[in-house]
Amino acid sequence: MCLGLGACGVIPGLEQRERAGSGAGSAAEPAAAEASAASAAAEAGAGSGAASEAIKPSALTGGAATPAALDTTTAAEKAEAAAPDAGGAKLGTTIASLGDVAEPGFWLKTPLVKTAGKGRVEYPATGKSAQVDLIPIPGEAGAGSRISLSAMRLLGADLTDLPELVVYGP
Repeated sequence: MCLGLGACGVIPGLEQRERAGSGAGSAAEPAAAEASAASAAAEAGAGSGAASEAIKPSALTGGAATPAALDTTTAAEKAEAAAPDAGGAKLGTTIASLGDVAEPGFWLKTPLVKTAGKGRVEYPATGKSAQVDLIPIPGEAGAGSRISLSAMRLLGADLTDLPELVVYGP
């Protein structure tokens, strides 16, 4: 036990790094440069009116900095999802949060359905709707849902909001 505590007193090379401070070769330098670059990118996006659309680059998003860059749906897919569809019964309303941004397509994961199928979501705040794949998740009907990035953008909902959506399905 004494050996373990005695070895903690001095770490070879630590004194030299502490004396060197923030000079060249500092371990904090790459992290500071990355943070500065991310900050500059965020400021550039904010200047163009896209502040609510900014997402910080990360290894998980492949360095993409905006929802538009993450949204991999084609123009044809967007047009199909935006096409009006009056069919389907009203299943209820749900509060939706943004789902996995790496999962492409137009979908809503919700406890309002028990089997997967086609449906439609309507966002009364903007008057827009989107055709989506309805994917069941466990939970009570009012437990909340997760919606795809593409669908959220098509509905005109702010990505940081929790929009109340009307869900229609088979």
